[in-house]
Amino acid sequence: MLGNHARLHTLGGYRMSMNGYDANKDDLQQRLRRIEGQARGIARMIDDDKYCIDILTQVSAATKALETVALSLLGDHLRHCVAEASAEGGQIAAEKIREANDAIARLVRS
Repeated sequence: MLGNHARLHTLGGYRMSMNGYDANKDDLQQRLRRIEGQARGIARMIDDDKYCIDILTQVSAATKALETVALSLLGDHLRHCVAEASAEGGQIAAEKIREANDAIARLVRS
């Protein structure tokens, strides 16, 4: 086993590591690059002494974008890691469900 998040799968006779987000990796990377640009833009706004409300509007947009990434990752985790562990049952399933529950609690608190 490769740790808590990656598992080995067989595809066409080849063993490979897969995460739940593998199918969405390009989209996630693109979203994160956009968020990175938003964060740099916010820093520039502060450097340029822009109006507080305008800065807060951009912070809100960046926060929403990060939440979208988090929800995508959570959905992928539930569909892939938790579903697979549930099929195996036992302690592995209990651990993955606990991890998902903890992640949801962190998202709700943030």
